[in-house]
Amino acid sequence: MRLDFFKYQAQTSPHPLAMEISHANGSYIYDTNNKAYLDFVAGVSASTLGHNHSKVVNAIKSQLDKYMHVMVYGEYIQKPAVELTKLLAKHLPASLEKTYLTNSGTEAIEGALKLAKRATGRSEIIAANKAYHGNTMGSLSVMGFEERKQAFRPLLPNVKFIEFNKAADLKHITVKTACVILETIQGGAGFIEPKNNYLEKVRHRCNEVGALLILDEIQPGIGRTGKLFGFQHYNCIPDILVTGKGLGGGMPIGAFTASSKLMDLLSDNPKLGHITTFGGHPVIAASALATLQEVTQSTLMEQALEKEQLFRKLLVHPLIKDIRGKGLMLALITPSDAVANDLILKSQDAGLILFWLLFEPKAVRITPPLTISNEEIIKGCAIIIDILNTLQPSK
Repeated sequence: MRLDFFKYQAQTSPHPLAMEISHANGSYIYDTNNKAYLDFVAGVSASTLGHNHSKVVNAIKSQLDKYMHVMVYGEYIQKPAVELTKLLAKHLPASLEKTYLTNSGTEAIEGALKLAKRATGRSEIIAANKAYHGNTMGSLSVMGFEERKQAFRPLLPNVKFIEFNKAADLKHITVKTACVILETIQGGAGFIEPKNNYLEKVRHRCNEVGALLILDEIQPGIGRTGKLFGFQHYNCIPDILVTGKGLGGGMPIGAFTASSKLMDLLSDNPKLGHITTFGGHPVIAASALATLQEVTQSTLMEQALEKEQLFRKLLVHPLIKDIRGKGLMLALITPSDAVANDLILKSQDAGLILFWLLFEPKAVRITPPLTISNEEIIKGCAIIIDILNTLQPSK
C-alpha cells in the first residue's frame, strides 16, 4: 500500500506523514497495525464531531437509502440541502439569509469573490498578507504568501494586500474596491485574532466606500471558537460569509451566505452566474445538517471555551512561548522550526496527532474534535510536555 501510495497518488509535499489508516472512531485514528493515535487535529479542523459520530453516520446512511445525486445544483428541491440552508439562516443575522452550497471551502471563496464583483461592478480585491483562502486560481490570487503563488502566475489582476490588524492600512480600501476578504482569525499565519476592534473598523470603512466585506470562516466556523461563527465574538457582520471544513462533519463541503438581494444576482444577468454539479449533494448535506444540529443543540460550543482553558492550564513549558487562538482553534508557538518539527513528529510516534500551520513554521496546530473529552486532553497534553522535556532548550 505504501509503495502504491507514492506511485499512483499525487502528493502535496515531498515528505507526507504516510500513516496507513485502518479505521477511526471518536477522538482516535488507528493505523493498519492497530496502533491508536489521539487526534488533536480533526482532519485540519474538519471532523467537528470526531470520527464516526453516530448521528452523522446515521444521517448519511439514511440518505443513501433514499437517493444520491439526481440533478445539478439548484434545479430540484432536495430536503437535506433545504433544511441545512434554513438552519444556517436561523442561527445567523437577518442579513445573512441565503446560502449557496459548494463542494469545498476554496470553491465557496471563488463564488464569494464573483458575487462581490457582480454586485459592485468593481474589480479591485483587497486581502491580507499571510492570508490563506484555498488553492484554486481565484483563492490563490488572494493568498498573502508569494512563495506559494509565484509558480502559478499570472493570477487574478487588481488584488492588493494589507496587514491584518493594521488600522492605518484601511485607507487602501477605496471606492474602487469591490471587496475586502479576510479570515476572521488568520489560520495559516499562526491563528492571529483581530485586535483593537479591527474587524469593526474594516466594516466601517467598507460601509464608507461601498465595498463588500467577505469573512472566511472555513476554519473558525461551526462552533470551534465557542460561538457558531468567529465573527460573533467581534461585533462585525460580513456581507458575505464563507464556511466549509467543519460544516460537513467529515464530508467535503463549502458554503457562502449573503442577503437574498445579493445572492439573487448570481441567478440572472447572466443566468447560471455560478453553477456546480455536485454542490449541495444530498448525502453531504445530510451529514452537514446532522453536524450543525448537534453543534447548535448541544453544549459543545460552551465546552470549547472551557476546554481551551484546560489546554492553556496544562500546556505550560519553557519551549511554549505562546498559545494563540480561541476555543479549540489553538496554536502552540515554539522557539524555532526545529522544536515544532520535533514535537509534531515525535508526538506521532508517541500516539498523538499534531500538525503544522502553513506560513508560521514555529507553530504547532491543536484543533481537536469539539467532542474531545477532558481526559483525552489531559492525556495528549502530558505527551506534549513529556516530549518537550526531551528537547534541547537551546533550540
